[in-house]
Amino acid sequence: MTKRSVAVIGAGIIGLATALTLAHRGHNVKVFDFAPLSGASHHAGGMLAPTAEVVYKQEPLFPLMAQAAAWYPELIRLTEKYTHAPTGYRTEGTLVVARDRADRTHLEQLRAYQHAHGMQVEQLTTRAARKLEPALSPALAGAVRIEGDHQVQPRLFTRALYRACESAGVDFIEERVTDLDAVDADQVIVCAGLGARELTGGLLDLRPVYGDVVQLWVPQHQYPLINHVVRGFVENRPIYLIPRADRTLTLGATSREDDRPDPQVSGVHQLLRDAIEIVPGVEDCDFVEATAGARPGTPDDLPYLGRISERVVVSSGYFRHGILLASLAARCGAELVENRTPSIDLSACAPERHATDRRTQ
Repeated sequence: MTKRSVAVIGAGIIGLATALTLAHRGHNVKVFDFAPLSGASHHAGGMLAPTAEVVYKQEPLFPLMAQAAAWYPELIRLTEKYTHAPTGYRTEGTLVVARDRADRTHLEQLRAYQHAHGMQVEQLTTRAARKLEPALSPALAGAVRIEGDHQVQPRLFTRALYRACESAGVDFIEERVTDLDAVDADQVIVCAGLGARELTGGLLDLRPVYGDVVQLWVPQHQYPLINHVVRGFVENRPIYLIPRADRTLTLGATSREDDRPDPQVSGVHQLLRDAIEIVPGVEDCDFVEATAGARPGTPDDLPYLGRISERVVVSSGYFRHGILLASLAARCGAELVENRTPSIDLSACAPERHATDRRTQ
């Protein structure tokens, strides 16, 4: 295999995982980012949930999510080969619960859809769910368990990837890239999230989708409040609660396209209110922070992953699945840089697909 000099544009989880994979394969890698570790990854929940996070009518995304989950242990092992820094990787699984009877109907319909697509979901009685997680509300109307849905702690994991990259010989250059032609490298892979649109001359149809995220601190007398990731539906609104080993608890699930980059009072209120409906003990936790992240969305919610020239590969637009799909982005991005056939069919992720749509309108 020919060793190349490779420039990775972007030091979020996609760029870092890709850079580490390329460096491990022997390439000379440089990562360009004027503010590493500060993008969408910093505000992400970190759920590795190819089953719980399915969305109706997004069937082309399902095999990508499933394969990414299967490849994730490989990415964790690769990171641990180069650093002892923690990743927050946990495999307790996920509980999905319904607040009332209408939410239970939603949960049952979703479970039927998941089963129809070959996904493993175990129905539980609410009593069985509360035996697994005693802090759950006794008023819940339904529950399922998904053993295959896991988690990482994104801020820990991206820092671990950064350190692993350094140990693997990756050079970091804290500069903003504005012209790909000016980058001195044999190959360039653009992992710059929303910034990939400008860098590719508007080829990619990317838009910011904001999500409010709340971080809480679990008091010692309550810890651990929960051990599984708990997802729920409250009056048809999604909510998730993610427990961490450092005694923090992450709440999320809002989504808005209002061009307001700061966390919104309405979103934070919704998250706290719905989390308390699912796990009443949340009310006794300490408030740490609220942030908002801008995820790079595409018109069909599928990523852009493919080659756009003999020298440039694009890896962006991962929307709400960026943490999960990092393992797939790293492996397939490296294969594209090496001009190898990707390990999974990426035809649905073609970078030019929406540019073609606009030309024919």
